[in-house]
Amino acid sequence: MFITLEGPEGSGKTSHLKPLAEWISTRGYTVFTAREPGGTSIGEQVRQVIHDLKNTEMHPRTEALLYQAARAQIVEQVLRPRLGAGEVVLCDRYFDSTLAYQGYGHQVIPLDELRQIIRFATGGLTPNLTILLDLEVRVGLARKGTQDEWNRLDAFTVDFHERVRNGYQELVRLEPLRWAVVDASQSWEAVQSDLRAVIEKKLAYNQQLKTGGIS
Repeated sequence: MFITLEGPEGSGKTSHLKPLAEWISTRGYTVFTAREPGGTSIGEQVRQVIHDLKNTEMHPRTEALLYQAARAQIVEQVLRPRLGAGEVVLCDRYFDSTLAYQGYGHQVIPLDELRQIIRFATGGLTPNLTILLDLEVRVGLARKGTQDEWNRLDAFTVDFHERVRNGYQELVRLEPLRWAVVDASQSWEAVQSDLRAVIEKKLAYNQQLKTGGIS
């Protein structure tokens, strides 16, 4: 199973990733965690370029293409082999971030064009489950400001981040069967509990499918 965590800045995706993986492993699954951009030597180098605060001249198209380059590498080098081996892959961001940030956020590149380059980069690899950790933008940015990694995208305007959040909500509306939404304004423990409940339900459903329990 391929599970992705999405959300605006400061929503807590990274802090929940490892505990979720450890919990899933107690259910008898082999779990692999990844992050985007990154997850490979090439991807981590691309991440540095995209996030560098000095790269203020970067055009949204350049930004989108760099993300796809890193994504293509992790899909072929890491994600497909792990999924092919029967592992559960839990990833901090994936292609929905491109639609939310480079699409709805920048409002420069048409969404249908972004979907084409995403399809090329991923070869059509789509998550089984995507969870949106939803959080009010100013709260998230305030949280992010207390952390170490403040990057070029974090520094964009509040209006940009509002469009990103609204974009995520629209993506959920368009594909309700793939998405689940968790209120990230709760305590860390409550969010972790909600995440586990969503994943537990999906794992159980997939297990029923594999054993023929659902027709």
